[in-house]
Amino acid sequence: MAPPIEGPVEKRMKHVKNIIIVLAGKGGVGKSSISTQLALSLHSLSPTASSSFCGPDGKPRVGILDIDLTGPSVPRMLGLDGRAVHQSTEGWVPVYADGAEQRLACMSVGFLLKKRGDSVVWRGPKKNAMIRQFLTDVRWGDLDYLVIDTPPGTSDEHLSLLEHLAPLHSRLSSVIVTTPQAVALVDSLKCLSFTRNTNLPVLGLIENMSGYVCPCCGEVSNVFSTGGGEAMASKEGLTFLGALPIDTQLVELLDGEAIAEKENDAKALSEPASNGSTDASVDSEKERHTFALLERYQGTPTYALFSDMSTKILSRLQEVSVSISAP
Repeated sequence: MAPPIEGPVEKRMKHVKNIIIVLAGKGGVGKSSISTQLALSLHSLSPTASSSFCGPDGKPRVGILDIDLTGPSVPRMLGLDGRAVHQSTEGWVPVYADGAEQRLACMSVGFLLKKRGDSVVWRGPKKNAMIRQFLTDVRWGDLDYLVIDTPPGTSDEHLSLLEHLAPLHSRLSSVIVTTPQAVALVDSLKCLSFTRNTNLPVLGLIENMSGYVCPCCGEVSNVFSTGGGEAMASKEGLTFLGALPIDTQLVELLDGEAIAEKENDAKALSEPASNGSTDASVDSEKERHTFALLERYQGTPTYALFSDMSTKILSRLQEVSVSISAP
């Protein structure tokens, strides 16, 4: 009997081990920042923590795909604004956030716009075609984790994504992001209903913007109340991954990363190379300073909290994988 013929998505994504779709019932809950932090946290996993999924070197390879076509935020948060996607004989080459190490690949419609402020005014069929192209034409290569940042709600983009990824269903899972106030929780329930209707496993729920910690005195103010996400998770039988307060250091980091990146590039171009420098030494220097964003992120108060969430997500991934493979 002849083996089944692989479709274009299966063929392109066959070396992607785990696909985590980040969902939110409404906009403004910090879904893109959660997606970015998840990608950074997975990238920084130790070989011991990540050995269940990673290759022989123990260093996880991560991708982040931004399918929020009308509001792509991930390139800016990773300091990649203005970067271009290049075409190769094997397809589109993603933009690597970690430079020469090439363990954090990023793809977004934001890389395809002439100007960052250009609007994307597309109807459903064109959005569907763009998502399909991201899945079939991007040279993702070997990935241990692909994080997919989706638009708010449950719209054409979500249906198209799950339709194209249907042959890879055993590798799919999701994380739901909410804020603690009642309006966001109601919309999160709709998001949960979508995952149940499409048989999409949910790794857990994150309550974002759960209080504000004053950077001067450390006092916590519950701007949007607190505890709503944990109560919803308990009621609906979900794993509560944790709560994240508003972190001003994180906000400044993700908002300012694009500006800092451009300043560093301009500085590097303006500084002449020393007479005794070689190409090898320049490459070595570039590699040492290639992922300053991750170092700065690890210095924020949020990093420790999100590291615990990443551990829970990995644990849930193992549970989901076992339950799917069980007869």
